[in-house]
Amino acid sequence: MSERNYEVMSDADGRGVVKMWTRGVPVEDEARQQLHNVANLPFIHKWIAVMPDVHWGMGATIGSVIPTKRAIIPAAVGVDLGCGMMAVKTSLRAHNLPDSLKETRTAIEAAVPHGRVVSRKKRDKGSWGNPPDAVAATWDRELRRDFERICDKHPAIRQSNNLKHLGTLGTGNHFIELCLDEADDVWVMLHSGSRGVGNRIGSYFIRMAKKDMETWHINLPDKNLAYLSEGTNHFDDYVEAVGWAQRYARLNREQMMVSTLAALRKTLGEFTTGEMAVNCHHNYVEKETHYGEEVYVTRKGAVRAGKGELGIIPGSMGTRSYIVRGKGNEESFCSCSHGAGRAMSRTQAKKRFTLEDHASATEGVECRKDASVIDETPMAYKDIDAVMAAQSDLVDVVHTLKQVVCVKG
Repeated sequence: MSERNYEVMSDADGRGVVKMWTRGVPVEDEARQQLHNVANLPFIHKWIAVMPDVHWGMGATIGSVIPTKRAIIPAAVGVDLGCGMMAVKTSLRAHNLPDSLKETRTAIEAAVPHGRVVSRKKRDKGSWGNPPDAVAATWDRELRRDFERICDKHPAIRQSNNLKHLGTLGTGNHFIELCLDEADDVWVMLHSGSRGVGNRIGSYFIRMAKKDMETWHINLPDKNLAYLSEGTNHFDDYVEAVGWAQRYARLNREQMMVSTLAALRKTLGEFTTGEMAVNCHHNYVEKETHYGEEVYVTRKGAVRAGKGELGIIPGSMGTRSYIVRGKGNEESFCSCSHGAGRAMSRTQAKKRFTLEDHASATEGVECRKDASVIDETPMAYKDIDAVMAAQSDLVDVVHTLKQVVCVKG
C-alpha cells in the first residue's frame, strides 16, 4: 500500500474530516479554522479536500474542495463566478519573438480592456466603449435570453455592463501572458471570470442565503457559511444563475483569447494555433458523482483533475506555470490546485516590498513594474515548486511554461 500524500485534520471524535495536500507548504491558522467550520456543517459529503495553494478567503478557504449533499454555500462559491484559465499553444517559437516585447505587451493592452474606472466622470477603462460585433453576437446568441429570464425573477441582478464586460480582463490577479514552454514553443495564457455580472449574482444570493438562515433561526460559526437547501425558494434560481455566470466566464475567456491572438498577429506576424489546454474554471460549483452519490462540488480556488483531464496551474508573475493532466484521485474529489496561492494579503505585500524588489523578481518579464502591481509581485505568493510537489499524486505535468509577457488589469 502506497504512502498517502496528504495530512488529515479532524475533531477529537473523528468528525469534521479535512484531507490536506499541504506537505511542505505553510497553512495559516485562520485558514485551518475556516476549514474546521466548513467540515462540520451537517451536509458535507465525506470530507473537505484542501489543495496546497490554500489560504484564508472570504466565506470559505481558497484552495478548498467542498462536496455537499442537497445544499450549496453561495459565499463558498464566491462572487468571481466561473473564474478560471485558458491557454493556447501557437506555432511561434522563441526565436520568432523580438528582443523587446514592449510593443507586444502594448498591443495586447490596447486589444483587451483591462483595469477599472479611474473616476466617475470617465468611462470604465476595463469595459468596451463599443463592443466588437463578435462580442455582441456572442452575447445575443449565447447569453442574453437566459439572463433576461433570470432577471425577470430577480430584478436586482439586472445591470447594464454585461455586454460591455464580455471579452475583458478585469483587475487583481487576472492576467494575459505570453509564455515559453520547455521546447521554446510560444503559448498564450489568460485568467479571468464572469466580471461584474458574476459579482452581482454571487453577492445577491449570498444575501438571500443569510436571510434564509435568519428566517429559520439557524446559527452558524460564520455568517458567510449561510447556505441554500434543495427545495427552498432560492436554491433552483441560484443553480440556474450560477450556471449562467459560469458560462459567461468561459465565453469571456474565449473572446479575450480571440482579441489577444489578433493583436499578436499584428506585431509578430502570422501563426497558427494547435494544442489547447482545457478552458477550465477554478471558482465554481458543479453536480458530480463521488463515492456513489450525486453531490454538489464547490471548487473555491481548485481545478477539476479527473483522470486524463487537462488543466492549468499558473504561478505568479515571474515564475513558472504548468499545463497538467489529472490523475483522477478520488480522495481529492478529482481536484488540484488553481495556482501558487497567496502567502500574504495584498495590504501586507504593499507594505513589505519595494519597486526594486518587484523589478528584481520580474526580471526578464515584460510587464508593469509600478506601485499598482506590488500586491501581485511573486514574493506575495507561495513557492510554486513546493505547491507542485505537494500534489504529485493529483496531476502529472504536461508542459512547464515561463512567462515572458504579462498584462495585468
